[in-house]
Amino acid sequence: MTWSDLDPLSADGVIAEQVNRFAGLARPWEWKHYSYDQPVDLPERLVAAGFTPGPAEALLVAEIAELDLSVPPPVGVELRAVLDQHGVEALVAVHDEVFGGDHFAAGQRLLADLGLRPSTAAAVVAVVGAVPVGAGRVEFHLGTDFASLWGGGTLSAWRGHGVFCSLVAHRAAAAATRGFRYLQVDASPDSRPILQRLGFVELATTTPFAHPGAPG
Repeated sequence: MTWSDLDPLSADGVIAEQVNRFAGLARPWEWKHYSYDQPVDLPERLVAAGFTPGPAEALLVAEIAELDLSVPPPVGVELRAVLDQHGVEALVAVHDEVFGGDHFAAGQRLLADLGLRPSTAAAVVAVVGAVPVGAGRVEFHLGTDFASLWGGGTLSAWRGHGVFCSLVAHRAAAAATRGFRYLQVDASPDSRPILQRLGFVELATTTPFAHPGAPG
C-alpha cells in the first residue's frame, strides 16, 4: 500500500478491507504511511490492526533536469543494466547482503516488470570483475511525470567510493530517457544526505507499517 485517502469515519473499515485482501498472499506486506496522511491518528489505527512500524525514512524529490548525471562509477567498477534472470540474481544477491532477508520474490517481480512493453522498471548492478557490489532499480509510473528509485544499496566494503552516486545517476538518466521529469525516493538516514547533496529535496517523512499477512 503506497497511497491512501482516508478520514476518521472510513479509516478503520478500509484498513480491515486491506488486511483481508492481502491475507490471501500468505506473506508479509506493508502499508507505507506518509506524514501528511489523514487521519492524523492513522499510525495508531494501523498498530491496533496488527501492523508494526519500521524505521522512518525521508520522502525526497528532485527534478531530473537539475541533477548532474555525469557521475561515473569509481575505477574498477562497471555498471551493468539488468536485462535478464542472471542480472536479477545479481541484484537480489546485493539486496540480500545489504538489507538482510530474502529478496527472491522482489527479484521475480522485477523480472516480470522488465518483460512488459513498455517496461515499467529498469535496474542496474555495479560489479567488480564478476562480483556484484551495488544495485538499484527505478520504477516508471506510466501516465505521470514521476519515476521512483528503490533498493539502492552498496556492499559495506565499497561504501564511500561513489558507487551509490553512480547508481543514482544511471537510473536518473534511464528515467530522463523515458521522458520523466521528476524522481522520488524514500531515503534511509544513510542515503538521505548523499541524495540531498545531489539535489534532492525533502518533502515529508514516511514509515513502513509491516503486517504478517494474516488477520490477527
